[in-house]
Amino acid sequence: MEKKRERFDSRIGMILAMAGSAVGLGNLWRFPFLAAQNGGGAFIFVYLILLLTICIPVLMTEITLGRKCRTNVTRVYDSLGAPRWRWAGFLTLLTPIVIMAFYTVVGGWSVKYLVQACAFRFTAPDADYAGAFGGFISSTWEPLVYTIIFLVITAAANFGGVKNGIERFSKPMMTVLSVTIILVAIRALTLPGASEGTKYLLIPDFSKIDGKVLITALGQAFMSLSIGIGILLTYGSYVKTKEDIAMTAITTGLIDTLFAIIAGLAIIPAVYAIAFMNGTAPAVNAGPGLVFITLPGVFASMPGGSIIAILFFLSLLLAAVTSAISMLEVIVRYFIEEWKQSRNAAVITSMILIIILGCVCSLSQGTLSGVSILGMNIFDFFDVISSDVLITVGSLIMVLFAGWRIKKAGFLDELTGHNTSTTPRWIFSFVWFMVRWVAPLIIIVIMLSNILL
Repeated sequence: MEKKRERFDSRIGMILAMAGSAVGLGNLWRFPFLAAQNGGGAFIFVYLILLLTICIPVLMTEITLGRKCRTNVTRVYDSLGAPRWRWAGFLTLLTPIVIMAFYTVVGGWSVKYLVQACAFRFTAPDADYAGAFGGFISSTWEPLVYTIIFLVITAAANFGGVKNGIERFSKPMMTVLSVTIILVAIRALTLPGASEGTKYLLIPDFSKIDGKVLITALGQAFMSLSIGIGILLTYGSYVKTKEDIAMTAITTGLIDTLFAIIAGLAIIPAVYAIAFMNGTAPAVNAGPGLVFITLPGVFASMPGGSIIAILFFLSLLLAAVTSAISMLEVIVRYFIEEWKQSRNAAVITSMILIIILGCVCSLSQGTLSGVSILGMNIFDFFDVISSDVLITVGSLIMVLFAGWRIKKAGFLDELTGHNTSTTPRWIFSFVWFMVRWVAPLIIIVIMLSNILL
C-alpha cells in the first residue's frame, strides 16, 4: 500500500496527462459525427462559446477541489465538511465505471481496425464495410478479445502509478497522437473537393443553432473534457501546490478542443472529397458508424489511403488509451484508499469489474441484443445515461457545492495556489461568478431542455 500520495513529477507531464485524459474517443470518434449531424460550423461555434464560458471555469473548479481535498472521489465532500453529501461522491465514482463499460468496447474496435489497416484490408472502395462492421460487433468472441486487449494496454500505465506510469505513458503517446492526426488532416485537406467539407465544418450557419445543438454541444464538451467524471478530482489530487491551476485548465481545454477540430478536419473534408469524386452526396449523417463504416471506404478511395488508414486508426487507439487510463485511475484510487489494496491489486480489481461490464455491453450488440432498457440496448443505454444524466448531474452538484457551500476566500486561495499564480486576478473573479451563478443555471436549463425536447 502507498505510504504517501503520489504527485505529478513535472509541469509538462501534468499538462499532457490532463490533456490525455481529455483527448480521447470523444474527439476522434464522437466529435466529428456530432458536428456533422448538428450543423458543422454552427455546432463548433456553440461548442467554443460553452468551452470558454462554462467548461473551463468548471474544469478549474474540479481540479481545485481535487487538489484541496487530496482524496478519492467518494471522500471529497467528506473532506470539505459535508459528510451527508457522500452519496454525490459515489455518484461520481459510478460515472467512470459506466463510461468504461462501453468505452473499452469501442477501444477494442479501434484495436481491431488498426490491425485491419496494418493488414491493408481497406483497399476496396465498394466493399461492404457496413456489413463487415455489423458482423464484427455482433459476433460473440472477437469483440470481447479486442476489448480485453484494449483494457490490458490501458492498465499497463496504471500499474506504474502516477509518475512512472500515467505521466511516463502520456508524454510519448500524446506526441505520437499529435503528429499522426495532423498528418491525416493535412492529407484530407489536400484532396479534390475537400474544401466544401472544410467550409461546412468551419463556417457557421447560425440558423441551425437550436436547443438540440446546445444540449449536444454541452454534453460532448463535458464528456470530452472529462468534467463530472471524477478524473479531474483525482488528477487534481496529484497536482503540486505551486502549480497554476488556471493555466493548466485553460491549456487542457484548448488542447482538447484543438484536437477535436483537427479530427473533424481529418474526417469531414475527406468524406466530402470522396463524395465529390464519386458524384454522390457526402455521408455526413452516418452517425457513430462514420469512423468504422464510412472512413474505411474513404481511405480505400484516396491515393495513399492505406497509409492514412494506419495513421488514423493508430491515432484513434492512442486517443482512446490516454482517456481510458485516466478513467481507470479514478476507480483504482478508490480501491487503494477505501479497500486498502496495493496499486497492483487495485488495478486488477478494477480490470475485472470493467471486463465484466464491458462484456455485457459488447454482447448487447449481438447475443444480448434482445435485452433492452428504456428501449435501448445495454451499450446505448450506458452511453446515454452517462452523457445525458451522470455527467451533467454530477457536474451540477459539484458547481452548486463549490459556489454555495465553500467560502469564496477559501476557494480562490486554493485556485490561486495560495497567491502564487501568475494568472491575472480578474480571471479568478470571473471563474467564481460563472461557477456560482451562470454554470448551474445553464446546466439546469439544458438538462430540462433535454427532458422536454
